[in-house]
Amino acid sequence: MRKKPKFHGLKKIKVRQSWNKFNLYNLSRMQKLTVEDKTFFQQKWAAKAVTRAYHGEQIKEKQWQRMFDTRIPSVQSMDHRYLAQHDGSEQAAGRGSGIELSNGLAKKSQPRTPYMHMVYGPTERRLDTAIWRALFASSVRQARQFVTHGGVKVNGKKMIYPGYQLNPGDMFQVDPDRVMFATGAMKNQDKAYKKAKSREAQAAEEGATEEATADEGKEVSTETDNTSEQEDGAINAKSDTPPEDPELSLKDRQKTIKSLLENAKLILSDPHDRLSAPRKQEWRAFSKLVRSTLSRARTTSDATTSDLESQFQLLKSKLAPTSSSASSKAAAEAHQREAEARISAEDERMLREALERAYENPVDDAKPYATPWRPRPYMSPFAFIPRYLEVNQNVCSAVYLRHPVARPGLAEVPTPFHLETSQLAFNWYLRRR
Repeated sequence: MRKKPKFHGLKKIKVRQSWNKFNLYNLSRMQKLTVEDKTFFQQKWAAKAVTRAYHGEQIKEKQWQRMFDTRIPSVQSMDHRYLAQHDGSEQAAGRGSGIELSNGLAKKSQPRTPYMHMVYGPTERRLDTAIWRALFASSVRQARQFVTHGGVKVNGKKMIYPGYQLNPGDMFQVDPDRVMFATGAMKNQDKAYKKAKSREAQAAEEGATEEATADEGKEVSTETDNTSEQEDGAINAKSDTPPEDPELSLKDRQKTIKSLLENAKLILSDPHDRLSAPRKQEWRAFSKLVRSTLSRARTTSDATTSDLESQFQLLKSKLAPTSSSASSKAAAEAHQREAEARISAEDERMLREALERAYENPVDDAKPYATPWRPRPYMSPFAFIPRYLEVNQNVCSAVYLRHPVARPGLAEVPTPFHLETSQLAFNWYLRRR
């Protein structure tokens, strides 16, 4: 069986549309295509092979040949003053004769227009390529997966075809969670960290099982001794405990109930009017209950007294948030002054910014990517957006403004290859039209 070739090769330079670290390394050591000892046919074939591995490697060759177009869209900056003085015939003066004209028009330096970099311009219209160019995926293959799995919308409607040809003005949107996963750092990416964690967990489990077996042996060996000691302890406790005094417990119960009644009366008689009408009704009902309990204190139990105390604390907790007395205001102001004296203005600003970042980028263990979110490694060399796309990273959507064009000194189709390499690839497909 033939071995499947690697997607990212290090022995042979293979450049792909991906943010992979091996791809970045291949880009750094890529050089101009060597043409020594090669025929023109071999040069064109080699240029076609290396460029097709980058531009539209997910597209079949027959499909790309149908997409190929000999017409290259371009724009030229027009100088109205120059056009008003000349009709264009001076551009052809002396052409083919090798004569250098002395007028300034012929020597006017203009940057060359790299037309040949526009060979693979039709692939930029594809939906999967546009998603990768907009930085919504880490590779074209991942963008293709997003589309086929239903995570992309075009003009508000779900689109499941990666080869959809975008038209000027089309807006496409990707699911934000998918974008965060694609462009964010992976969770527990370090393999050594995973292995260390697994070893620690295994050792902890083994230690727990050993301790459990040891404890079982100790329990079996000391079971008889514990039973005898418990019996002796129970007998001694019964003999040592003094007899309970019923009159003493009754006095304590009456004292507790009276203190609850006095506190309730004190709260109801507050002159600052911090109680609303419903709260006053609750406190009056509580006072009535305390009076009735006090009248039959001899027949009540300690559980009833503890219930009254818990009810009092509950009513008091409801009263605390609505308190607006002068003492509480003074305490709040003093606390604020103390906090201001303890924290400087610079520290307060830094703390506020940290809280805002934590609110916008929280820690969530349920997410498949590392939180707080941070960009994935080796992303910065690929983080650029072409001119023909208008991207909004906040909502993970972009607009395909227009088709890419060639202009003086710039071709809007991003490519890592030399101009001569693209020219040879163009000639290869030009022959097969």
